[in-house]
Amino acid sequence: MADFGQIGAPAASRGIFGPALCLSVSVFLLLPRPAPAARSASPPVTINAEDTGYRGIWYMNQPSGDEYVYKYSGGLGTYCAKHKPFAVYCQKVDKTFFCYGGTTAHSNRTLVHMVSYYDHRMQTVPRPTILLDKKTDDAHDNPVISLDDDGHIWIFSTSHGTPRPSYVHKSTRPYDISAFELVKATKREGSGEAPMTNFSYMQAWHLKGKGFACFFTRYNYPADRTICFMTSADGVSWSQWTRLAAIDRGHYQISAAYAGKAGTAFNYHPQNKGLNWRTNLYYIETADLGKTWRTADGRRVTVPLTEVGNPALVCDCEARGLKVYLKDIRFDAEGRPVILFLTSRGYKAGPKNDPRTWTTARWTGDNWRILPAMTSDNNYDMGSLYIEDAGTWRIIAPTQTGPQPYNPGGEMAMWVSKDLGETWKKAGQLTRDSLYNHTYARRPVNAHPDFYALWADGHGRKPSQSSLYFCDRAGEVRMLPREMTGEFARPAVLAPQTE
Repeated sequence: MADFGQIGAPAASRGIFGPALCLSVSVFLLLPRPAPAARSASPPVTINAEDTGYRGIWYMNQPSGDEYVYKYSGGLGTYCAKHKPFAVYCQKVDKTFFCYGGTTAHSNRTLVHMVSYYDHRMQTVPRPTILLDKKTDDAHDNPVISLDDDGHIWIFSTSHGTPRPSYVHKSTRPYDISAFELVKATKREGSGEAPMTNFSYMQAWHLKGKGFACFFTRYNYPADRTICFMTSADGVSWSQWTRLAAIDRGHYQISAAYAGKAGTAFNYHPQNKGLNWRTNLYYIETADLGKTWRTADGRRVTVPLTEVGNPALVCDCEARGLKVYLKDIRFDAEGRPVILFLTSRGYKAGPKNDPRTWTTARWTGDNWRILPAMTSDNNYDMGSLYIEDAGTWRIIAPTQTGPQPYNPGGEMAMWVSKDLGETWKKAGQLTRDSLYNHTYARRPVNAHPDFYALWADGHGRKPSQSSLYFCDRAGEVRMLPREMTGEFARPAVLAPQTE
């Protein structure tokens, strides 16, 4: 197990049990364990301990041999775009619950799954809970979070491919991060049930009164990255996996759920180009928990889709020589999808693949309206799209050049459109003169105006510490405390950013 430094008391001792029991638990953990009489069991997956602060993982992928050092890298505690969601606001307790890929006090690269919340009434955060050690330095294994109708917190611990196991955890009490239990999830397979122990790029949506609707990826199923869908009424017993698409070498997908509908937008990897090549934009949706799938205009399709040219095609970017990097997807007030994506001319970092154009694709009811929004300097700049009650569209993303130019992230900015994405205006720059690049701004489910986006920072070209931040809808940024001396802390407000 990784060295977690000065963790403090077990999470279960946070005043939930009496003081005497808390003391006995703490003392017990300090005593040496007796030697087992028989063969030793595997160490438990679930840790359920307090950490001393908020620290994100630093991660890199694929050395590039140039001045940018890696294909992508940085503080990736809220990575990647194909993991959703990282935060959920719950009005009943006035808290935003969130998870992230954390690390230990003595390492920037050991991945531990962390869970916490922001108390909107008190404007404080507790010490975060260490859920588990994922036994890797790969941020593709970051967790995602969901809350069920009873307020139980669910954490889905993903895996990058098939070599490592995936896990499902559920909080033992509603709205309580102090203790989680490992769920022995099963999936329907043929006429029986099988353990569900591996999934990638999980996107877990809980639909009120209906249970979970989840989009995910399974490697080599049969495509290298086959995108799938599954449902569960209770989070324990899951449906048979439905393959949604397996075109050539596979896909990345991003998804959303709204008023009983769930939809996915995806690209594809051409057969002879390699997995760094991704192009085209497709979209399908279901209104009956995956029994049927349709295009935005209502045409029924048979899944899995296996042909490049099919009715789900939104934008033929391949014909224009463009790569497609998916960012976010939302439904408007009429239940119509709006997709946020970025296009560029190649996968490598640097100006030769400019422009990197943030683009929206909106289903009007008759056709797809595809429009450019703004530009930034890396394919892995990632932000979130908001469609607000008054019709305002908002993007929070690292579109401004940061201290490590042309590496993922930069300085965070907020953009606003009042005309359905026809034009955009920068409403403010949220960070400035930063030491490290900020990136992967994530929108909570049911986002509260005081906790509107969550992200991390980190050096774009070499390992570094990574801190976590959130902002409100007005653009004020707070930093989560890296070290805490008490049980609760009020996140520090960054100095106001002026143009």
